[in-house]
Amino acid sequence: MIETNRPAAAPADDEPDLLRDQFRQLLRYRRLIGAGIGVGLLGGVYLGVSTADTYVATADVVLRAPTDDPFNPSLAPDKAINIGSERQVALSSSIANEAAKRLGVSASGFAALRSGLQVTNPPQTMVLRFTYTASSPKEAAKRANAMTEAYLLKRQESLDATRDKMVKGYKEQRDPIAKQLDELSKEISRMPAGAGRDTATSAKTDLQSEVGGYNSKITKLEALDMTPGRVTSAATAPPGADGPGIVMSLALGAAVGLALGLLAAWVRLVFDPAPRSEGDVARALRAPVLGYLPRDRTGGGPLLAAGEADPRLAEAYRSVAFRLAYDSRFADRRRLLVVAPRGSSETAAAVAVNLAASFAETGKDVLLIEADLRTPVLASQLPTDAGGRPRWSQNPGSPAPAGRHGDSEWPDGRQLVVDAGESGSFDLIPGERARNVPRALTSARATRLISEADAPNSTVVVLAPPVLSYADALALVDRVDGVLVVCDPRAIHRTDLSRIRELIGGAGGTVLGAVLHAPLPGDKRGRGKGKDAPATPGPAAGPGTSGTSGKPGKPGTSTPQPQPIPYEVAEPEQHIPGDGTDTVALRTVRMGRR
Repeated sequence: MIETNRPAAAPADDEPDLLRDQFRQLLRYRRLIGAGIGVGLLGGVYLGVSTADTYVATADVVLRAPTDDPFNPSLAPDKAINIGSERQVALSSSIANEAAKRLGVSASGFAALRSGLQVTNPPQTMVLRFTYTASSPKEAAKRANAMTEAYLLKRQESLDATRDKMVKGYKEQRDPIAKQLDELSKEISRMPAGAGRDTATSAKTDLQSEVGGYNSKITKLEALDMTPGRVTSAATAPPGADGPGIVMSLALGAAVGLALGLLAAWVRLVFDPAPRSEGDVARALRAPVLGYLPRDRTGGGPLLAAGEADPRLAEAYRSVAFRLAYDSRFADRRRLLVVAPRGSSETAAAVAVNLAASFAETGKDVLLIEADLRTPVLASQLPTDAGGRPRWSQNPGSPAPAGRHGDSEWPDGRQLVVDAGESGSFDLIPGERARNVPRALTSARATRLISEADAPNSTVVVLAPPVLSYADALALVDRVDGVLVVCDPRAIHRTDLSRIRELIGGAGGTVLGAVLHAPLPGDKRGRGKGKDAPATPGPAAGPGTSGTSGKPGKPGTSTPQPQPIPYEVAEPEQHIPGDGTDTVALRTVRMGRR
C-alpha cells in the first residue's frame, strides 16, 4: 500500500540555509549594530579632526659601504652593511642630539623632536626612508632634512674613526720592525764580507718584506672611499595634510563600526538562550513550524478569527490546519493536543478554537475538549448554544433534568455547540474546575470523550494547560498523541523546547509541530508573565470536599463554582491541598500506548 500522506518533518540542516538564517538573526540586534556604527563614526570624527593639521615630509638615503673600487661587481653592499642596525642607529638619541644642535632645539623639546621621526627600509633595498611628522609643512621638511644630514654626518664620523684606528694599529705594528730594519742596515754596512754578512742580509730582506706588507695595508685603508651614502630624495614641504580627511575618516569609521556591531551581535546571538528563528524552534522540537500568527493579533478580542476585519489571522489558522491534515501522524488518528510551554494559555486557546473551526469548515465533525480544568474560560468567551449530550453520558431511561448536569465530576455530560460563522459549527466540552484534576483527566469518561475521534470523519482537539507548569498535558499524551506547541519564541529558551520534546516523547506522544506568535499586549518582549508562573490553581474546596483525599463528600453539598476571570491568580489562602495543583506523578504511562 502506498502512503499518500507524508508527515511534515523538520527542515534539514543545510549549511547555506543555516548561514542565511544566522545572518537574518543578526539583523534582529539592530541596537547593537547601530551602537557599533555610532562608535565607529565617533572614532572617524576623532581621526579626521586629530589628523587635520598633521603634515609628513620624507627623505631617502642610499647607504654605501667603504670601497677602493666602487665598480667592482663582486662587492655586495648588503654583506658589508647591516640595514637593520643602521635603522636603529638612525633612530638613536645621538642622531637626535646632532639634529637638535643643527635646528637649535632646546632640551625641553628634545623628546618631541625625537618622537616625530620614523625610519623605515623598503624591502630589497639599501635605502633608509626618514619620515617626519609635524604640525606645519615647512617644519616637517626642515626636520626631516636635519635628521638625514645628522645621520650621514654621524655615519661618516664613525667610518673615519674606524679607519683611523685601523691605520694607527698597523703603524704601531710597523714602527718597531722599521726601527729594527734601520739598525740591521747599519750593522750590515760595518760588517766585512763573509757568511755573517750574508746571514744579516737575508734577515734584512725578511724585515723589509714585513714592513712593506704593513705599508701596503695602510695605503689601502687610506685610499678607501669612505662616503657613508647619498641623499636620493630630499624632504620638501608637503602640499596638504597627511590625514585621510573627514569624509574618508567617517567612511572608515562606519566600516569598522559595522564590523564591531556585527561581532557584538554575533556574540549576543551565540549566548542568547531564546530561539530567534523558526529554524531554531524546529531544531529544538525536531518538528516543523506550521505557522506564525500575524503580529497584529492583539488579544482581548474574540477567540474566533473568522469574520474579523483582517483576514490574515484566519488564513494563518487555515494554513496550519491544512498542513496538519496532510500529516499522516495526525490524519490516521485525528486527535490533536494543543499546549503552551509555560505561563499563559491564552494564545493556545485561540489556536485550539480556530483549528477546530478550520477542521469544521472542511466538513469534519469536530469536538473541542477544554481539558484546562484550572482556568476554564472557553464557555464564557465563545458564542455557544446548548446541544445534545454525548452518548456515554445519557443514562438509559432517566434523562437529565434541564438546567442541571447529570454528573458531579468533569466531564459531566454538558456539551455546547459553537457557532463559527461561515466556517460552520463544532461541539465544545467546556472545562470546569475539578476537585482532583489528575483524576478527572484520567477518568474513563474523559477517555470515552477522546475516543470520539475514532468515528468516521471525526476530529478531536484538546486544549491542555501549559506543559511545563503542570503535568496535566502529559496525562493525555498517550491518548492524544499528536501534540501542537504554541509559543512565543522570544519568551522561551531552546532548552525548554527540548525538554518539552523529551517529556512528550517519554509519555508516548509525538510533537507534530509548532505555532509561533508575537508577544501579547502588555507583555514586555513576551515575558510579561512570569516564566515559571503557573496558571490559576484549582477552586477552593466547598463543604462537599474532604481534605486531601480527593473523594466526594456528602451529596448535595457541592455548589457550582462561578467562571473565573481569564488567567486569574488565586490568593494563597485559596489553595486546598489535594485539588490537583500539587500533583506531579499522575500515573505510570507506558511507552508507545495509543
